[in-house]
Amino acid sequence: QVQLVESGGGLVQAGGSLRLSCAASGRTFSDYAMGWFRQAPGKEREFVAAITSSEGNTYYADSVKGRFTISRDNAKNTLYLQMNSLQPGDTAIYYCAVPRGRFIIPRSPATVGSWGQGTQVTVSS
Repeated sequence: QVQLVESGGGLVQAGGSLRLSCAASGRTFSDYAMGWFRQAPGKEREFVAAITSSEGNTYYADSVKGRFTISRDNAKNTLYLQMNSLQPGDTAIYYCAVPRGRFIIPRSPATVGSWGQGTQVTVSS
């Protein structure tokens, strides 16, 4: 069982930045790809970004490409999401996710084995 705890959400004006963190425990963090998802009110949970375990290859949703950066520190068992040029459309609860298996890159909710509790990001116009 893996435990994921997100932090770093908050209220920011359009054009601003936030950095989300996800602390992982209970599983060998460096063995798994990791991902970020988000869910806005009334909408389905959607993929934001993912990063592979050791190579650090990254994947992004088109809506955040060029604005968000996913990274990880395997020594600290921590996943990050740097969010720049935030827009009101980025308002959502952001979730950290670990996939169902070691060789899966979490790019859809169906591939996720465990979720964090989520952290609220609100972008005002």
